Amino acid sequence: METLIPRIFLPQKYNFFLFGPRGTGKTTYLKQNYPDAVWIDLLEADVFRSYSAYPERLREIVLANPDKKTVVIDEIQKVPELLGVIHSLIEKKIKKQFILTGSSSRKLKKTGADLLAGRVIKKTMHPFMAAELGKKFNLNNVLNQGLLPLVVSAQNPDAVLKTYASLYVREEVQAEGLVRNIGNFSRFLESVSFSHGSVLNITNVARDCEVERKVVEGYIAILEDLLLAFRLPVFTKRAKRVVVSHPKFYFFDAGVYRSLRPSGPLDKSEEIGGSALEGLVAQHLMAWNSYSGENNKVYFWRTAAGSEVDFVVYGEKVFWAIEVKNTSRIRPEDLRPLKSFKEDYPESTAYFLYRGKERIMKNGILCIPCEEFLLKLHPEKIKIA
Repeated sequence: METLIPRIFLPQKYNFFLFGPRGTGKTTYLKQNYPDAVWIDLLEADVFRSYSAYPERLREIVLANPDKKTVVIDEIQKVPELLGVIHSLIEKKIKKQFILTGSSSRKLKKTGADLLAGRVIKKTMHPFMAAELGKKFNLNNVLNQGLLPLVVSAQNPDAVLKTYASLYVREEVQAEGLVRNIGNFSRFLESVSFSHGSVLNITNVARDCEVERKVVEGYIAILEDLLLAFRLPVFTKRAKRVVVSHPKFYFFDAGVYRSLRPSGPLDKSEEIGGSALEGLVAQHLMAWNSYSGENNKVYFWRTAAGSEVDFVVYGEKVFWAIEVKNTSRIRPEDLRPLKSFKEDYPESTAYFLYRGKERIMKNGILCIPCEEFLLKLHPEKIKIA
């Protein structure tokens, strides 16, 4: 039996939503940490039909198991009507812990997940972090295959990645009726993959996949609701220069990005690799912040003149400026955006992440091998020692 990789996400004692894309290991984690829970899997067709027809069945099941202290409802968005029953049970103080997993928040938003506001907190499960894999972390492999537990544990990771996006289109998008034209959405996925790690220009994406701008806006919202992508806003605090207003766009996992990004004779491998590396750092920062308690915000910085810093992490105890380059050499021009940022924000700590092997301090900028930075990024730490 394969040994499970311990997750940084810690067991909780209160009621919580556990969101996360399919394949991030939510179910595996919960079965390992809550083995005695009452388990309701809404992905099973007969279970789904039963609770869709009669949500009150949940009350009967819970009350019939007084010795069970935890109730897990897997993929709660399939039957959002259960939220009302859960709310009623919590209000009666029956001393049960409810754990509700989901890979999409779209239906829950429409049906009022606020009903449980203050009673059920929101947590997110992310792909593996390098710190979780430790010595098993191989940067070259990860840049191609990503860090989805579903993929990492597969005998044929490439085959799983190839089917991942199509499974989402079929099971999440088509089955939920989120879009009318699956062909348009498939073209959009391919087109928007070119925006990974870039400032998002919705008009250009719409032109490329030949649909209206408002349709693309809706598609991007679907990706975010399915937790497949996120946008980073520009850092504007105390801005001394004119900065851009559009956000940057990232898929949630480097491997998923690579599986969606077309490549051909006109596509440079170093360009695709650079976007994958930047996205890998982005997903680590998002996971790190999530597991740290959402105490910080992740931004990027780009002036109207074109000077850009890939990431700005800002919080009560953290102020990092991070530039990522898929290169083994450190060129003076690569450090200029960080220098400009440090001029405007001398309180910040600047990191340059690259593919070299040595730590080097240049003009107050700490240059660190990217692999080392990722391995040392841990929610219990706020400094990269």
